[in-house]
Amino acid sequence: MAEITIQTATPDRFDDIQHAFAGGGDGAGCQCVWWLLRAKDWDATTVDSRRDMFRAEVDAGPPPGLLAYIDGTPAAWVRVGPRTRQPRLAHTRNYAASPDPFDDPSVWAVSCFVVRREFRGQGLNRALLDAAVDFARDGGARVVEAYPIDVRVQKTSTNDLYHGALSTFEAAGFHEVARPKPHLSIVQRDLVG
Repeated sequence: MAEITIQTATPDRFDDIQHAFAGGGDGAGCQCVWWLLRAKDWDATTVDSRRDMFRAEVDAGPPPGLLAYIDGTPAAWVRVGPRTRQPRLAHTRNYAASPDPFDDPSVWAVSCFVVRREFRGQGLNRALLDAAVDFARDGGARVVEAYPIDVRVQKTSTNDLYHGALSTFEAAGFHEVARPKPHLSIVQRDLVG
C-alpha cells in the first residue's frame, strides 16, 4: 500500500508543488491564483506572471495550502486558508449564500484541489481535506467552508472537479449550508464546540 504524507506549502517545496500541478487538470496554467484575482485582473495575467505571483505568495507565507506525496512523489495539492485571502470568493455570485460575512477571518476556505492523473482514485482528496481541516483548526479557524460539486446531480469532467466532490466533504463531516445551483453546494464544518 502506498504511503501518503501531507506537507505544508513552504518555499522549499515550490518545485514539488509545480510537479503536482503539471500532471493533469488546470493547475499548471492556473497556478492556484484564480481565487486571488478579480476577473479583469485574471484576464491581464499570463501563466508566467501567475507562477511568479504564486511563488511570491508561498515565499511570503503563511502557507497557502498543502501538498500530498505518495511514496515521496509530489502527487496532489489543496488550497486552504482564510477566506479573506481569497478575495474572488467574495465576488462570486454563487457563493453569496454563505451564512458568514466574507470579512470574517475565522472562516477558512478549501477552494481548489489538483491531483496528478496517475494518482487519481487513491483517496488523495480525502487525505488532503482531512489535513486541511486540521491545518485550519491549528491556524485558528472557527469554520471551514468549501464549494464542492454534487456529481449525483450533474456529471462533471475531472478538470471541473477542482472544487472537490460533495460526497468527499460529506464523508469528512461537512454539512450543506446552501445550494446556489443544482450541482453546486456550499458546505461548512464547524471547528469549535
